[in-house]
Amino acid sequence: MPERMPLCGRRPRRRCAPNSPICAPRATEPSRGAHHDRASNAAVSGTICQSRNEHCVHGGRWVPAADPSPSAQSAKEKGWSVADDRSGGSRGRALLAFVGLSVAVGVLAAVAVTPALAVGGLAASSSISMFEKLPGFLQIGDLAEKTNIYATMPDGSPKLLASFFDQDREEVDWENVSSYAKDAAVAGEDPRFYEHGGIDIQGTLRAAAVSLGGGSIQGGSSITQQYVKNVLVQEAVATAKTQEEEEAAVEAAIRQTPDRKIKEMRLAIGVEKKYTKNEILMGYLNIAFFGGRVYGIESAAHYYFGTTAKDLTLDQAASLLAIVNNPEKFRLDKPDNPKNGAENGYANTLSRRDYILDKMLEHSKITEAEHDAAKALPITPTITLPSTGCATAEGSAYFCDYVYWTIRNDEAFGATEAERLTLLKRGGLDVYTTIDPLMQGTAEVAMRELVPPTADGIDLGASSVSVEVGTGRVLQMTQNKVFSDDPEVLTDPVYSAVNYNTDGEYGGSAGFQPGSTYKIFTLAEWIKEGHSLNEYVNAYRRSDWGDFNDSCLGVQSDPSWNPRNDEGGGGGTWSALTNTQQSYNTGFVAMAKQLDLCGIRTMAESFGVHRADGDPLQQGPASILGTNEVAPVTMAAAFAGVAGNGMVCKPIVIDRVLRHGTEIPVPSADCAQKVDPQITAAMAYAMQRVMSGGTGSTSDDRTEPHSPMIGKTGTTDNAEATWMSGASTRVATTVGVFNASGHVNLRETYINGEEAALIRHMIWPRIMSTANAQYPGGEFPEPDDSALVTVMRDVPDVRGKSIGEAEQIIEDAGFSFSDGGARDSELPAGQVVGTEPSGTAPRGSLITAFTSNGALVIVPQVDSDPQSAAKTLRNAGFTVKTSEQETTDPKAVGRVISIDPAPGTAVAPGSTITIVVGKAAPEPVPTPEPTPSDG
Repeated sequence: MPERMPLCGRRPRRRCAPNSPICAPRATEPSRGAHHDRASNAAVSGTICQSRNEHCVHGGRWVPAADPSPSAQSAKEKGWSVADDRSGGSRGRALLAFVGLSVAVGVLAAVAVTPALAVGGLAASSSISMFEKLPGFLQIGDLAEKTNIYATMPDGSPKLLASFFDQDREEVDWENVSSYAKDAAVAGEDPRFYEHGGIDIQGTLRAAAVSLGGGSIQGGSSITQQYVKNVLVQEAVATAKTQEEEEAAVEAAIRQTPDRKIKEMRLAIGVEKKYTKNEILMGYLNIAFFGGRVYGIESAAHYYFGTTAKDLTLDQAASLLAIVNNPEKFRLDKPDNPKNGAENGYANTLSRRDYILDKMLEHSKITEAEHDAAKALPITPTITLPSTGCATAEGSAYFCDYVYWTIRNDEAFGATEAERLTLLKRGGLDVYTTIDPLMQGTAEVAMRELVPPTADGIDLGASSVSVEVGTGRVLQMTQNKVFSDDPEVLTDPVYSAVNYNTDGEYGGSAGFQPGSTYKIFTLAEWIKEGHSLNEYVNAYRRSDWGDFNDSCLGVQSDPSWNPRNDEGGGGGTWSALTNTQQSYNTGFVAMAKQLDLCGIRTMAESFGVHRADGDPLQQGPASILGTNEVAPVTMAAAFAGVAGNGMVCKPIVIDRVLRHGTEIPVPSADCAQKVDPQITAAMAYAMQRVMSGGTGSTSDDRTEPHSPMIGKTGTTDNAEATWMSGASTRVATTVGVFNASGHVNLRETYINGEEAALIRHMIWPRIMSTANAQYPGGEFPEPDDSALVTVMRDVPDVRGKSIGEAEQIIEDAGFSFSDGGARDSELPAGQVVGTEPSGTAPRGSLITAFTSNGALVIVPQVDSDPQSAAKTLRNAGFTVKTSEQETTDPKAVGRVISIDPAPGTAVAPGSTITIVVGKAAPEPVPTPEPTPSDG
């Protein structure tokens, strides 16, 4: 602290005037921390008289006690500006203000020197009592600073994406401000800054004298007082909740009244007691207003001259400090201003700049050569517009917008939305994001080359988003539209403020139907319920799929719902593996028939899936084919959950946030083991086959370098949206090309000569090729044998059953059922005559049952009498034919040996039945004995 002036006589709390007859003055040292780059200043100027009879010094001139301040005439002689309005009312008000202010100056300046003024005779005065009740402590909070959003480059360096601010300000410390700027501030605004204790009495009384003629409080504020005023303004702005409140609060904070002036003085004294001179000057330079939305010396240097506060030249520093005196009058970003523009060389600012240069020379802050050289230079601003909002992030703008909405929505940044927005625009955050510049660059180029912002006959939309497996970090986010939130710009269809990749509350749309990519949740539930990938289902198309089990909402059915397969056809009997590989709609409907719709919905939620509009997931039968509107980033995160062995993470876009160098908490990905790894291993097994030989093979074949991949394609009704979602063990990516609005078939639409429905297979591999180079993937885990086993079951014997009974018995046994139609049979018409296959078959495989048409009759049993047998057969409607067959059995002669067809055989009515009757075989001729030969 500066040393005090000597105490005098019995009035120890009054400072003596220099050369006072009562006591001798004593020179004081500059305040602690005083800035003396070029010259040293000493001696306290401005004094308080000890009595009405004393003579006081004001501005180096003796003034009789009866005339406590220079007259207006004297002020004019000194070159000060004096208002000429001498009307009675205004002059009277000015006189009262002048007297009050003069008394306040004396009281406050005394307190600045002698804080214990409340003791002794002077404390009895009403002025001191009033003063003592004023607040003497100013809580200086953080200044409003812009928030910067960064990407991290491959070398670890930060790259600025965008900034958000209400006030364009970037605080800097003492070492990062040119000495020219510091000296220009002191010389131009408060030459006695390093001498007074917060109030420049000489300047204040001079301003009071000027005010006497004009009826308003004029200037005279020290740098400390200006700093106090600016802090009060910042507090007013920070606490306002609406624009109207902000304007009213600012007006109250800057209103030119004696009360306000006295309050500023009182607080200025408190500030001087707490902070060093250099700290106050630095605070002033960081808080000062430079016109428009520009605050602080660093932002002003960048905005007006495209440089930093540290590198300001003398003429630039003086020009900037000229602006501070009257920002709207002296600002340099209105070249067409006839009074202060490019045509007249910014005449007003030039005059004020040269005044500051003169003052810097007068106070030995610069040499005469520096002074002359600087004055010879014209003012040549280089206006450098600050980056504000996400539009400046160019291709990364939609990712930036996701960051913006994350800060705006997440309670990690404040309890209310208003608090979070204030922190974003005034908190001076350094936000380091998850974006990977290499992947983002690849995605931007692919999107720009393959999908234009607009196309004839369609409101064309396209998006891509990648999520890191196991962390939830969003690595890239693009779309075909150009980002803007300017209402005038948004009339052009090239631009959009809607982020296609995110939920509605994060700046997105209401979401898009993901089509068949949603089938993976039915696959997961299938495995969870103990089914095998090699288990078959009856995937034949049918007009009514009947009832679906739903443990949450009860049995559901929709007789009008008759989905078909994308490639057409009537369906077949396919395994779950084949259904997944080829994306058969009827196959997944058949699988869902054996599951719980509520369980499928719950499984999707386990992977973090939710509707983009915030409503609950729908779970009707059609939902299994992907009718819920979901954000692409949600689907990418779900696929990352499959690739991450069931470790599911919420998408995040912020790695860390610094506020004034200190880390603050950021939203968590909340990664957790939500799905059994055995389930995801089996899912991955099937989804790899999608990529190697199924509907995703086109994308997989184009990916280089290659890593093992899982994937699933999706096409909605009428091919209005097409999707490719997939992942390595490190990165998941979802790419979509779709109707942003409308109902145009993408298979009938061509973009740059390519079928729009196939463009997904051009974008996805380019992004994943970069992902594989940056984040090489590994092998997916092998599934448990139970997920692949082919379980054999006995086929039930349903012969003689009705077709309905047979269907129920066969399905209850775990097989798919098919009615093979009627066959010729001796059974009554409609009864089942048999199945194919019979015996044993794989669980879930198709068992075809055949019914009798009743067209056959059974050959009856007959007795051995030929006549009786013939009669029996004729009575049964058969034609009888008789034949004989030799027999050596005497008992069989004349008797029926057999009939053909045999009894019990099913034959057509009226068939010829041959009766075989035995006849005696001829007696064998004896063989003559051989005659013995002679001799």
